[in-house]
Amino acid sequence: MLHPDTFKENLLDWFKINQREMPWRETTNPYYIWISEVMLQQTQVKTVIDYYHRFTERFPTVEELSKANQDEVLKYWEGLGYYSRARNFHTAIQEVAESYQGKVPDSPELFEKLKGVGPYTKAAVMSIAFDLPLPTVDGNVFRVWSRLNNDFSDTAKQSTRKAFEAELLPYVESEAGQFNQAMMELGALICTPKSPLCLFCPVQSHCEAFQQGTVEELPVKTKKVKKKTIQQDCFIIRNSKGEYLIEQRQEKLLNGMWEFPMYEHKESQQKVNKLLDDNVEIPDKPIYQLKHQFTHLTWNIKVYEIKETISFEQLTSNPQFCWLNLSDRNQFNFPASMHKILDHLEKQNSED
Repeated sequence: MLHPDTFKENLLDWFKINQREMPWRETTNPYYIWISEVMLQQTQVKTVIDYYHRFTERFPTVEELSKANQDEVLKYWEGLGYYSRARNFHTAIQEVAESYQGKVPDSPELFEKLKGVGPYTKAAVMSIAFDLPLPTVDGNVFRVWSRLNNDFSDTAKQSTRKAFEAELLPYVESEAGQFNQAMMELGALICTPKSPLCLFCPVQSHCEAFQQGTVEELPVKTKKVKKKTIQQDCFIIRNSKGEYLIEQRQEKLLNGMWEFPMYEHKESQQKVNKLLDDNVEIPDKPIYQLKHQFTHLTWNIKVYEIKETISFEQLTSNPQFCWLNLSDRNQFNFPASMHKILDHLEKQNSED
């Protein structure tokens, strides 16, 4: 059974000794803490650390980041995925620079109005940076709290989040940042999704699921809808200089990043004909194939090389298109799928 006073004491004593070293735990700067929280969404700590160092070295202040252009920001984000996070964060920082004299607001009401700030980010940044009494409820906390209370509520429902936040509120009246981080750390290190280390848990005596033998059944979360799969055709088109045609994405997904012209299979012949203002013969066999997984969909990509050398100038005036020399690939923001194709082309060229 959960005993509020001793539970919090046991948890914080464990956290003070066992917390992992992370660069964002060595600062109270809300800008840096905010950066870390945005990066950590959907991404593991060990992956984030190097990105965090590079990002904060290049953009050490709100002012520096607010003045940067989006392409450069995305370049420093490249490889972390979920690029809308970076775009939203960049926009939010520009709002901070313009409306709050470059200082991250310490008011939850003002902070949550900034672009991309949801309930979790608001609670995490406000509690860790300013010790405001807001409970964070992420995947780790859902799991820990469900097990501690032997609660079979569906964690995919907004009503469950609201209920958990209300139940956790008394625990963040003091040491909010420490408590929130301790709960998340417990979920990451001890109360793991599979094979939790219950025998080493500092709050085992408070855990109803442990006493009832239901730990492995929790948390309850309704399954998401099956991923959609899209067949994509990607085209390698070269000019007389041996440069490759690339296009800047206009769609919401991976917006602003560069790719070789790519279209859904069902419309690719029509689209590539329109692009080149010609009837183009697409080869029977692709030169490369790959699969790229997103959270909500999968791309099955077939890469075709258009044999004809293109010598036209009409695309040059369109900023959506550009000619790429492979040696300049690092000057552009490419998603992971395009990096694989670029690697294949470089290998192919070295063998020719």
